[in-house]
Amino acid sequence: MIKFLDLKKINDSFEPDLSQAIDRVLDSGWYLLGKEDMAFEEEYARYVGTRHCIGVANGLDALRLILRAYMEMGVMKEGDEVIVPANTYVATILAISDNRLKPVLVEPDIKTYNIDPYLIESQITERTKAIMIVHLYGQNTMCPDIQRLVDKYHLKLIEDNAQAQGCYDGDKRTGSLGHAAGHSFYPVKNLGALGDGGAVTTDDDELAAIVRALGNYGSMKKYVNDYQGLNSRLDEIQAAILRVKLVRLDENNQKRRYVAAYYKKHINHPDIILPQTDQCHGAVIGDQSHVWHLFVVRCKERDRLQQYLNESGIQTLIHYPIPPHRQKAYKEWSSFNLPITEIIHNEVLSLPISPVLLDEEISRVCTVINRFE
Repeated sequence: MIKFLDLKKINDSFEPDLSQAIDRVLDSGWYLLGKEDMAFEEEYARYVGTRHCIGVANGLDALRLILRAYMEMGVMKEGDEVIVPANTYVATILAISDNRLKPVLVEPDIKTYNIDPYLIESQITERTKAIMIVHLYGQNTMCPDIQRLVDKYHLKLIEDNAQAQGCYDGDKRTGSLGHAAGHSFYPVKNLGALGDGGAVTTDDDELAAIVRALGNYGSMKKYVNDYQGLNSRLDEIQAAILRVKLVRLDENNQKRRYVAAYYKKHINHPDIILPQTDQCHGAVIGDQSHVWHLFVVRCKERDRLQQYLNESGIQTLIHYPIPPHRQKAYKEWSSFNLPITEIIHNEVLSLPISPVLLDEEISRVCTVINRFE
């Protein structure tokens, strides 16, 4: 079986450094808010290109805390609106509604699966306070049209960078493009911990201080609580692990580009829609605006294709089978008409992609798909 993502093989490739990092934390006797966390925050901020990085418990908390901090700053209040792509993973939307803000769903571009910048302005009202962009599947979604709207309407630009660590927009990395960004280090991410983990990056000094306090029970000074906060901290072991993996993130992202380029060159089935990027093999390899967290194809016979691949020894996943507006959690949206989002969720299938896929495995995926009837 060709696994969708062989996490053990990926983590084994970092040995003995991972084990040594864990042992270093165990030997230190200090497991939260210590030297490893501080070092990782400095290293990741430098890597992303921001003044601040605050480690938190997970990617959802990163987005929740950004929005909550803006509310504490008086930038937003309950009932204000945040524009968000309709086809994102539900966590992006949960962060908004959890703060009693209103998510405003905007359809994606069918070619990129990222939010359609030309549909945003019609959804902006006097209650709109932010646009939350999602670099879905690892592809940069930022563009001049979004920046124009941010400037024109004086909005906050928040990045959900959970799937795009290491991605570029021009000469800047995603995670440094907006006013603040949330990052996830869930094990399957391009930069993955061995458990949950996340971070907030920003250049805003006030926002950074409040996010840090909110994630530590609302406290900037021990036993002194300035806010009604929560417990959301990146632990020392995960920080130490992420420090090891960060060193090779760009190298591993380049290996993902190699896999994506091979797929795009060799998958030629008429019923399979490939990711819409430049068709040139070299361009995929050199394109820094995509880190290929996922390689997502579309097929009208998606479920039958997935079954066929599974029976052929190739594991695939669906990201994501049910769109947010069709989830019971948001039943008030059940009448929404979002046809592009529904097409995407009904047709997408994610193929195996990782830095440890072997050439013969990549070739086999292409051969088997091209034989699909």
